[in-house]
Amino acid sequence: MEKDHLRNETSGSAKAVPVDQAVGMVLAHDVTEIRRNEFKGQAFRKGHVIRQEDIPKLKQIGKEHLYTLTLSADELHEDDAALALGRALAGGGVTIPGGPREGKVMLIADRDGLLTIDKEALLRINMLGDVLCSTLHTDTVVKKGRILAGAKALPLVLQRAVIDEAVSIADRVRAGGATGIISVREMRRPRAGVVITGREVFEGRIKDSFGSVIGSKIEELGGEIVGTYFAPDDKEFIRRRLEELLAAGADLLVATGGMSVDPDDVTRFAIRDLGAVDVVYGSPVLPGAMVLVAYLETSDRRQVTSYKQNPLVSRRSSLIPILGIPACGMYHKTTIVDLLLPRILAGDRIGRRELSELGHGGMCLNCGECRYPVCPFGK
Repeated sequence: MEKDHLRNETSGSAKAVPVDQAVGMVLAHDVTEIRRNEFKGQAFRKGHVIRQEDIPKLKQIGKEHLYTLTLSADELHEDDAALALGRALAGGGVTIPGGPREGKVMLIADRDGLLTIDKEALLRINMLGDVLCSTLHTDTVVKKGRILAGAKALPLVLQRAVIDEAVSIADRVRAGGATGIISVREMRRPRAGVVITGREVFEGRIKDSFGSVIGSKIEELGGEIVGTYFAPDDKEFIRRRLEELLAAGADLLVATGGMSVDPDDVTRFAIRDLGAVDVVYGSPVLPGAMVLVAYLETSDRRQVTSYKQNPLVSRRSSLIPILGIPACGMYHKTTIVDLLLPRILAGDRIGRRELSELGHGGMCLNCGECRYPVCPFGK
């Protein structure tokens, strides 16, 4: 949609009225006052009737003219356009509290969950020119009430066709199965089973540090640990412990350590022997290069007898995600686990492509004081 983006936004249906002659007129737009380092906001709101005593104030904030509007059928006022744009953008778990102000609406999380942005659709809307939307990064964990995005109309008067095109873009997103361009997806509360590998820990020669790290990450996302086992670097031993956790009701398996390429690093082979499918090993994320992501089918074709007999199977997802976490998960506060776990709990199927996409922004800066997620890691 090609337009002249430098046209006078008050031309055509807008009529300029000198401030001294505006007493009694109804404002068709908000009037903003800015006092440096003190205040930025509305001095007069749309719909205000100008009084004689308002004139000095209007001149003080630099207003020599005000505008009356007569909108045609194919035009929209900035506030109406912003509200229509916000409604087009908002998907599940997103709300627009209050009304538009100065041609802008804010989109707010209506529940806890994982913020998901259709970046391509957002780009198409921002390319329209007379409207814009600024958001947080996709895949950000958010709480109810968090500001997610701001949507704004640029000119005072918009062509209705611009908003119609924005709505059409949003409708195509919904037709593809999403609830909207901006949505907050609920994350399930996992019941995690953890196997911590390493003979030195299993035999008590060193104190385990993995358990508390993994436990805190699971609990921060509302989950619980159904069991934690220690295992030597023996793939059959590890596999049996994973089976026992499944029988105990785990719907997420986490195996730590033994993910490198040394001869005694056998954790990933134990996961393979468990019957895992779609096993992906390695990612372009530091820390977290030697991560493993896999899934376990839970149909009756599974050969894990104890798991097949578990009455919880019929009430759980048909796929159990498995995370193999390398040693970096013990030494670094923030790792690839923090990028993957929320997405897994929101229902994303993580494969080679999803891991590969994390290479851009996947370098942790190892700051002296970790401020994640307020940092560029994973973005």
